[in-house]
Amino acid sequence: MTTGGSGRSSDARARAARTKRDRTRRALLDAADANFGTRGWNRTRMEDIAATAGVSPATAYNHFPSKHALIGAVYGPLVHSLVQQAEQDRRAGRPVLDALRDQVNALTRTSWRHRGLTAAFWYAVQDYVSTRVGGPPDPADLGDPRTLAPVPDAILGLLQDGQASGELRPYPPALEISGLIVNTLLIRAVNRPHEPPEQTAELLLTVLFGTLKPELLCHAPEDERPLASDH
Repeated sequence: MTTGGSGRSSDARARAARTKRDRTRRALLDAADANFGTRGWNRTRMEDIAATAGVSPATAYNHFPSKHALIGAVYGPLVHSLVQQAEQDRRAGRPVLDALRDQVNALTRTSWRHRGLTAAFWYAVQDYVSTRVGGPPDPADLGDPRTLAPVPDAILGLLQDGQASGELRPYPPALEISGLIVNTLLIRAVNRPHEPPEQTAELLLTVLFGTLKPELLCHAPEDERPLASDH
């Protein structure tokens, strides 16, 4: 028969093990953020991240099965907060155009603040697609960085709502245009890392609304930039 004392001791050991595991995972995420952000995707190895975190490579792989999964876990929280805001706007019935403008601005600010990590994430996605899957993300594939950090989801639901209500043109479909916008953003993070986020956002919004809400641009005076950040 298990005594109360031994039960409490077992619980304490379990809590200590969980705490240690959580601390190790946090150390690996912080180390990955630093390494990917400064060294890039190709020059960062799991062994480098493990060394920075002060653990063995085996421990790193025990927490994250691949480098792709690790960068997805690092970049994911940056995306999830934006997706949550988009969902709140949808539930509140916020005007789609306003919510989309804010989301695109938030995406570009996030990518700019974390531009080294964003560039590494883009390379990770290209590497994963070309060597592992060769197709769209599978929600069940938790090793895919696109599943762990679903960047297009920040605007996908809003676009779907706008097209369903008739506020936005139905073509291209929301899935296609959200992917186009996000791919353009990530490519510019690689090729133009010092471009001000306001400039990037204006370009993306011009492409987005010029395609799905062209009257916003057509009805503006020729010398006006209706999607600039100061409007």
